[in-house]
Amino acid sequence: MELGLYTFAALEPKTAEDGESHRRRLRELVEEAELAEQVGLGVFGVGEHHRPDFAVSAPAVVLAAIAARTSRIRLTSAVSIISTDDPVRVFEEFATLDALSDGRAEIMAGRGSFTESFPLFGYDLRDYDALFAEKLDLLLRLREQVRVTWQGRHRSPIEDMGVYPRPVQDPLPVWVATGGNPESAIRIGSLGLPMALAIIGGEPRRFAPLAKLHRQAAARSGHDPAPAFSINSHGHVAPTSQQALDESFPPVSESMNRIGRERHWRPMSRSDYDDAATLHGANFVGSPQQVVEKILFQHEIFRHDRFLLQFGLGAMPHAQVLRSIELFGTEVAPAVQEEVARRAVASEATG
Repeated sequence: MELGLYTFAALEPKTAEDGESHRRRLRELVEEAELAEQVGLGVFGVGEHHRPDFAVSAPAVVLAAIAARTSRIRLTSAVSIISTDDPVRVFEEFATLDALSDGRAEIMAGRGSFTESFPLFGYDLRDYDALFAEKLDLLLRLREQVRVTWQGRHRSPIEDMGVYPRPVQDPLPVWVATGGNPESAIRIGSLGLPMALAIIGGEPRRFAPLAKLHRQAAARSGHDPAPAFSINSHGHVAPTSQQALDESFPPVSESMNRIGRERHWRPMSRSDYDDAATLHGANFVGSPQQVVEKILFQHEIFRHDRFLLQFGLGAMPHAQVLRSIELFGTEVAPAVQEEVARRAVASEATG
């Protein structure tokens, strides 16, 4: 199993217009990615948002800065909101990143969990699903063909135009992120694309049918081997479970409750947060051993190929984030990978 991290690079909303705070958060983000590579993690992802409480609106730019300071770790958006972007520009940016990173770039395409980009870039929310489907189709066409002829409803047509530069990887990896829609899982599998499932609430076991739908759809469409499957979830690692909960609850609850007021969610309580950190909950908050046990527990359910931990949810102190990354890379990831490999050997031996 491949393990990595992703982040939305949270900011205090009151500092959104403070250029120094934004500059400092981006510098911290690069340091976090450097440490992730140093401790042996395989993937680092950066989300796209157009809000005052998150620092990154241009993932490819930030990932290019990280590429210049790293040499091995894979670099992905988490996600690129292709519904409100131009797939040609997204492809060109990540093909450029692929060259700068010597073939480490990935696109994680998604609809996005917020809607600010729709009015910002002149799109109608009523076209939410149609925009994503059409633009994903164009993005995939761009990576398959150097010269493209394409026509859709929401973007001007392309008539035998070359799109450059071409990426180092052929094809440039494109994952599709989903929050739990069965139709999406089937569509992603039918396209033969890897799927990233965000589990950020509820009991994870109830998402198991989505992994099955994804693999079945891929098999029906003739994709062999099956495309990869990832679980992406919130978390924080500290030396003890109590410390992990105590450190992370204040910034996480502040962030989630702020967003919840916009969406009319019930406020998150400490008991809610503690419950989500138990074995059957959605969050990976705890000691290294507790997080190891939970990843392995979910691997029995999903048999996923990748696990990405979303860290730094809420404006958490940088030192705490760095310690969490270090523990995840040096204690959690090796233990998980060793046990998954052991189980695979045992399974083969028993037929």
